[in-house]
Amino acid sequence: MVIKKKFWKNKKVLVTGNTGFKGAWLCLFLNLLGAKVYGISLKKDFSKSLFKIFKLEKVIKTFFVDINDKKIVKLIQKINPEILIHFAAQSLVIKGYQSPFLTYNTNIIGTLNVLRGASISNKLRCILISTTDKVYSSVNIRKNKSYTETDRLGGNDPYSGSKAASEILIDSYYKSFLMKKKNLLVVRAGNVIGGGDFSENRLIPDFFKSLKKKKYFTLRNPNST
Repeated sequence: MVIKKKFWKNKKVLVTGNTGFKGAWLCLFLNLLGAKVYGISLKKDFSKSLFKIFKLEKVIKTFFVDINDKKIVKLIQKINPEILIHFAAQSLVIKGYQSPFLTYNTNIIGTLNVLRGASISNKLRCILISTTDKVYSSVNIRKNKSYTETDRLGGNDPYSGSKAASEILIDSYYKSFLMKKKNLLVVRAGNVIGGGDFSENRLIPDFFKSLKKKKYFTLRNPNST
């Protein structure tokens, strides 16, 4: 893969979820490439976040709005980016069980709000939406073989199900309202490992948290591959 700095120079890019783990890393790179980066995120404690560590608040205009709020539609239209990257989500499996309504609402209705805002932004040319590798139905489980994009969607938990449902939403909305106007890409991301991940219930961050607190480290799923 070749990253063309000339392409990103002065490109107006909007990143939802820009204060999160992946969002902060992405915004750092986009800023280094010379892009004009804007962000939409929830207001939260940034004392232990990459967004704060990288001092991104000084170089990126961030709007603190919940993507579930319909105000997001007009806000995206107002920012009017050339490229929109949608990372904002409820992305934790265990939290999906604890807060199912929030999970379904954020990952489905929140995505719908973002798509609606994208559809009425006249300068926008490309939308990239991140879902998850957990969108595949459990009936597809097979040993020693990878999933393919044509495999059946599904989900046995609120997080997986909400992301699979969002893919159906994205596909139908694109074909109905965006196909002749914008380019849309969906990436099914697996777990990302890297510095600055402070999320709950993650294997490597939990290990270092246990080390720091001098506590025993417990594997939640020791039989998992």
